[in-house]
Amino acid sequence: MGLKIIDSYDGSFALEADAKAALFGLLTGENFLKQLAEQLRCSQLEFTELLFQPVPYSTETPKGMPAEFEQYYNRSDFAIINVPPNFMFQGKVFKPSRLCAIYRVFQT
Repeated sequence: MGLKIIDSYDGSFALEADAKAALFGLLTGENFLKQLAEQLRCSQLEFTELLFQPVPYSTETPKGMPAEFEQYYNRSDFAIINVPPNFMFQGKVFKPSRLCAIYRVFQT
């Protein structure tokens, strides 16, 4: 079985207003931010309100994300996380099935 090479992939999506508000509420919750800050060993986090759908690795997307988000990759002042599946369910986000969120990281 060979690998299928993908030249391009449309990772665009749109969230309904209610789903977006619910998801953003979960991603900015005090307990979640505290837990995330502990894992990232930082003093504070700020949700940038940037979400993207992971995309297949390709020649156009070598990091598995849309090209416009690659600027946040491997930077110490930003963190990219997978949105927890239970947040997707609670926010009633079913398509896309996976999302990533970008946070600004503050060190003291």
